[in-house]
Amino acid sequence: MTARETLELELKELIISALALEDVRAEQIDSKAPLFGEGLGLDSIDALELVMALQRKYGFKATETAEFNRQTLASVDNLATFVEARLARA
Repeated sequence: MTARETLELELKELIISALALEDVRAEQIDSKAPLFGEGLGLDSIDALELVMALQRKYGFKATETAEFNRQTLASVDNLATFVEARLARA
């Protein structure tokens, strides 16, 4: 498993645990599929909870991070790209 695949799996597991998605397994989440709407079906409350979980895990504040925006939360792939960039600067 590559470092990117490991990160994507970690993010999928974070989404599942932070949002208490009991009927979803990490391997069921397509990294490129939308997390909101027709994809995983998350809503705005889920977005807030997910942002809080990401901030705790990766140590950033979304409101102080210019590159963190709505598009960042669009898919696991986008989240992984954001987290990779944050970790590279740390």
